[in-house]
Amino acid sequence: MEIRTIHANGVEFAYLTVGEGPLALCLHGFPDTAHTWRHLMPALAERGYRAVAPFMRGYAPTEIPADGAYEAAALVADVRALHEELGGDADAVVIGHDWGAYPVYHTASRFRRAVALAVPPTGALAGGFLEYEQLKRSFYVFLFQTAVAEAAAARPGFLENLWHDWSPGYDASEDLEFVRRSIGEPANLSAAIGYYRAMLGTTPPSGRYPAVEPGVTGPVLYLHGAQDGCLGAELVKDALSHLPAGSRTEQVAGAGHFLHLERPGEVNRLILDWLGPAS
Repeated sequence: MEIRTIHANGVEFAYLTVGEGPLALCLHGFPDTAHTWRHLMPALAERGYRAVAPFMRGYAPTEIPADGAYEAAALVADVRALHEELGGDADAVVIGHDWGAYPVYHTASRFRRAVALAVPPTGALAGGFLEYEQLKRSFYVFLFQTAVAEAAAARPGFLENLWHDWSPGYDASEDLEFVRRSIGEPANLSAAIGYYRAMLGTTPPSGRYPAVEPGVTGPVLYLHGAQDGCLGAELVKDALSHLPAGSRTEQVAGAGHFLHLERPGEVNRLILDWLGPAS
């Protein structure tokens, strides 16, 4: 895979790419990098797609955005701009995991096919997110609202233990090395935490981006690991009822939060069957 750069929505994005053909835009989450798609991207290329995985705003080697905006609307604007700058073809598809799933829901209608992994649409979480067991899993979300967030997240073992808890039994050593390169510097770590501060309103909206309309804009394939230690699978059992007609959901047995890394063969098959051959 090659690494290239592109200017979109006022940010210089670095991205990995492989293949030729219609765009397949692959969006990572936290604490992760574009390398998370290293199993899927070659498979997309074999199917005739041009797979592109950007490092999200604030994740090196993508630059830290000058506007300091990490609200959801900024992520949606990034995906719209990346789609346009990378060709904007009508046959493009989009795949997002974790934070990368959020803009998928709000841009699905711009793409021929859309896939989201590990984080369902907001409505599917509703009351379940406030259940005691889920609040324990989500401790980091609340920690990240505080002034000690960066110090805690930078401590040895913090990110390693998140991966261990979220995907039990998975050896994340390679992924964590990529993560250290991407958000190991204080400014990049603050950027990654900034997504969560914007999420709960600790950091107010920048005002630069129009509010994102609620709801999902087009059919989506939603995948969730049955052993997800970040968002319990029981919370997303009704995810399909919060997705548009034509959507589909699948639970992947024996996989946690990073299901595309834990069960790459099965997850690749599900995604490629949904996307179909490049047009």
